[in-house]
Amino acid sequence: MKIVVIGGTGLIGLKTVALLKTQGHNVVAASPATGINAVTGEGLDAALKGAEVVLDLANSPSFEDDAVMAFFKTAGTNLLYAEQAAGVRHHVALSVVGTKNLQDSGYFRAKQAQEDLIKAGNIPFTIIQSTQFFEFLGSIAGSAFDGEAVRLSNARVQPITSQDVAAAVARVALAAPTNGTVEIAGPQQFGLCDLVERYLAHTGDVRPVICDAHARYFGVVLSEYSLVPGTGASLGPTTFEKWLGQSVLAKSA
Repeated sequence: MKIVVIGGTGLIGLKTVALLKTQGHNVVAASPATGINAVTGEGLDAALKGAEVVLDLANSPSFEDDAVMAFFKTAGTNLLYAEQAAGVRHHVALSVVGTKNLQDSGYFRAKQAQEDLIKAGNIPFTIIQSTQFFEFLGSIAGSAFDGEAVRLSNARVQPITSQDVAAAVARVALAAPTNGTVEIAGPQQFGLCDLVERYLAHTGDVRPVICDAHARYFGVVLSEYSLVPGTGASLGPTTFEKWLGQSVLAKSA
């Protein structure tokens, strides 16, 4: 089966491409780095020729409100048109758990616009909504640092490793379209503030962490369960402790 992975050179894309190739599929890792650009349309038609499945794992290079909206609308529209011309039978997109309830954020408004485009299109689809990745805990801390302390809500989170996300994406790619949304998450829940504090302590980062119920998460004031999936989510197997150990081994290697 020919599968095109948009964002195929990114964090999730690289891992998904590798998994699908080991299963014998013809996988195209599509990104501007490989001459395939969903925003400009460069190389898109040629890349999708003969493809049965397209995975949209790309993310905007800018999180500024107008830029991120333009990215997801333009790339999404171009991709769906090219898929229709190529006869693609399954469009899979990676989104975020809780998107519809996080609309005070420009980024999440753009992700909602992406989902709406897919649902309104003619291509059979599956939208995968994932919780936050463990690999982004450092970035979350950086975004919440006010110069003196890292200020974060202690809303519940259920993060997942990028490898478990890739495994879930690969499974969905090979299954029939659901024409709906599935959720994926890690096996454990934490308070966001508590988890980031544990992560920073593990990495030797001495910045103080302050739990503040009014702290914004990428522009959004969180309720207790804004970032966790509903019942029935598919859970990855990797715990926080196991991921930390794997990260240490990877850095030492």
